Amino acid sequence: MNSPFDPTGVIPACLLPFESNLEINEAAFRSHLRDLAGVDDITAITVNGHAAEVHALSFDEQRRCLDVAKDEVGDRIPIVVGISSNDFAEAPRLARMAAENGADGLLVFPSEVLGLGGQLRPESARTHVGGIAEATELPIILFQYPGATLGYPLETLLSLCQEFSTIRAIKDWCNAPHLHERHIRELHALDKPVRVLSTHSMWLLGSLALGCDGLLSGAGSVIANLHVALWKAVQKGDLAEARAINDRIYPTVRAFYTDPLLDMHNRMKEALVLLGRLDEAHVRPPLMKLPPEEIERIAAHLAEAGIDETTVYQSIPEA
Repeated sequence: MNSPFDPTGVIPACLLPFESNLEINEAAFRSHLRDLAGVDDITAITVNGHAAEVHALSFDEQRRCLDVAKDEVGDRIPIVVGISSNDFAEAPRLARMAAENGADGLLVFPSEVLGLGGQLRPESARTHVGGIAEATELPIILFQYPGATLGYPLETLLSLCQEFSTIRAIKDWCNAPHLHERHIRELHALDKPVRVLSTHSMWLLGSLALGCDGLLSGAGSVIANLHVALWKAVQKGDLAEARAINDRIYPTVRAFYTDPLLDMHNRMKEALVLLGRLDEAHVRPPLMKLPPEEIERIAAHLAEAGIDETTVYQSIPEA
């Protein structure tokens, strides 16, 4: 893109279709990217994130996914690339690859090593994030996890944002409303404000109403149009319209975000098969094919939300 990427608005995280032999289905991936890029008023697309099963992708596959995304829709929409690695050398290498291959921004995952008491070692978080930030000048969205898992303590988060000027936003998944509000207030109050993108898809209306700068969510792979409509209603301060749109989103929350949560993006793939946007829903192990009764449940929730082959991805008229 011609101007630096500004992480605001609605940013869906795309899925990654696979063939039955679990190789990347490039034709289906290109079609999925076109579907997302065709949703009015999204501001970027994220590749190589949780929704794309980045845990199961090799370095070369991650590079190929970026190349395909840039080739297919990169002239129309910014591309954010997930950087997910526990390897101190590999994470900056992924960041450099993304920069060299035309990425517009990075979504930086925490190192899973920090889950073993990493909150007591802020210097470890600084080493992981700093290695990536120093590898490229691309804008960074820092992925903030729940505190009981890999979340950065607020003091550490603020320190990272102040030290590394390329951190332009966080993707907030702290999963605690009071802390989420504090993130928004304190990151916005920095001398160089840092934006907050919500990924609290299970309570999105409440999250956005606190003053987020947008949202970045795998659910956007299916309902980016509803996310755009909700975002616009919140921005207008139209609570009645926002609640009406949220009523349509709620059945999809029931469809995607039930236990076990590791299947959330698996469920989104099955939804796109039901909606005629993917031919098959294959996932790489250790994820497994969903049982028929769960797919039937997803279909029922999509119908409750009024999402079918004719309405998926279609713009929602403003009230």
